[in-house]
Amino acid sequence: MTVIALTGGTGFVGSHVIDQALAAGIELRALTRRPQLDRAGVTWIAGALDDTASLARLVEGAAAVLHVAGVINAPDRPGFAAGNIAGTRNVIAAAERAGIRRFVQVSSLTAREPGLSDYGWSKAEADQVLMASDLDWTIVRPPAIFGPRDSEMLELFKLAAWHIMPLPPAGGRLSVIAVEELVRLLLALPTSNALTRLIVEPDDGAPNGWDHRDLARAIGLATDSKVLPLPLPRVVLDTIAAGDRLVRGKGAKLTPDRVRYFCHKDWVSHAQPPADVWAPQADTRDALAATAAWYRAQGLL
Repeated sequence: MTVIALTGGTGFVGSHVIDQALAAGIELRALTRRPQLDRAGVTWIAGALDDTASLARLVEGAAAVLHVAGVINAPDRPGFAAGNIAGTRNVIAAAERAGIRRFVQVSSLTAREPGLSDYGWSKAEADQVLMASDLDWTIVRPPAIFGPRDSEMLELFKLAAWHIMPLPPAGGRLSVIAVEELVRLLLALPTSNALTRLIVEPDDGAPNGWDHRDLARAIGLATDSKVLPLPLPRVVLDTIAAGDRLVRGKGAKLTPDRVRYFCHKDWVSHAQPPADVWAPQADTRDALAATAAWYRAQGLL
């Protein structure tokens, strides 16, 4: 049976990786900071990205590494660097010491514009670390990811209930992808040589992505709400971000870092995987509705 070493298995994307991997008969060794419930097919490895001994245990006996873990929100650049750059370097070193060749890394579309945000900079630097290695790597840079268990896009679904959704300045476009779709691609790569030494940007297949306003309306439709999209000037978003930091502190969702990349005009995926390797299957509007239904079932909407 194929064994994959997984980082980030306790997070949003990683939890879906585990579900789909086990359904496909793929065995996992998954890193965790906290005790987890036993699951047949998953060997939990207690440790962290800065713990060399635990990373050695993680990769022991694995055929490939799927590196999903990453810091998506931090108060400053050193916080992003520690989780995304140093953490990636440590996982790569563990794979190299174990003689593992195949390494699949989940990056971010924001890495395409590293000058816009500390997050994007840290993901771009992490990608450079991997590209400088001799491993058979593939880097997957997804756009905005949504789906059950996600706490980031939940904010937009909650705003839809108020029938008005503040947005970045008009004119910007973005791509999105349902988490189940992304995970199909992630699990197709570690067990093959497809897309070796390539960077890919999967999305839902919408031509030229989505206008922010159209996506807001689609989220409204998923929540049975008529939403008024409200594009805001950058200065207003900066003010809202400052207020969010005052109210929620380190738990703030709209940070100045996020405002900088939200206001960029082009977050459309431009490097889709070849169709013979992976192609989007789900309709985004249906997937948004399923996500809203999950939020309701959990009492979050």
